[in-house]
Amino acid sequence: MDLAGLLVFAAAYLLAVASPGPAVAAVVARTLARGPAGSAGFIAGFVLGDLLWFAVAASGLALLAETFAALFTAIRYGGAAYLLFLAWKLWTAPAVPAAEAPPARPEKGGRLFLAGLAVQLGNPKVIVFFLALLPAVLDLQALTPGGFAAVALLSAAMLSGVLAAYTLAAARARRLLTSPRAVRAVNRGGGAAMAGAAVAVASR
Repeated sequence: MDLAGLLVFAAAYLLAVASPGPAVAAVVARTLARGPAGSAGFIAGFVLGDLLWFAVAASGLALLAETFAALFTAIRYGGAAYLLFLAWKLWTAPAVPAAEAPPARPEKGGRLFLAGLAVQLGNPKVIVFFLALLPAVLDLQALTPGGFAAVALLSAAMLSGVLAAYTLAAARARRLLTSPRAVRAVNRGGGAAMAGAAVAVASR
């Protein structure tokens, strides 16, 4: 595998996943509302969804994805519906600083994982990114199983690292909010951003 192509892919991919989008909005908004507990499962869902789209693009299965367009449309609307649910939870969350709030009821890891997976599979920007970038920087015809695994592991590491960093930043911001007015402003701002992400996912 061409090292130069891999480095170009890594740079472009890191820039793409670090840019605010549905995944970042969902992770940040959920952390602001409920704290970082359970974020590992949520992030794992996004990572698996990303890897599935990468596999579709790298193995030339885009036609198969088109064949099951109705299924992916249903997943997209499911992901958008979950983002809207998070937006509503944020908008209506009580304006209580984190230090004074009672412990949130733990969320089931499996449910969070599936939610992250649905949002990522429902985000067509991901498959478009892979379909546009991979052929330009990597020789897919000569991509060996080892090369495929290397790109997949690199993608998983970068996406999980970026989302974990956003989670930690949001958790820190949540702890710094000591005024009910500030908490309300952040909650409603996050809810509005989440609703916008839901509309973006559903309308593409």
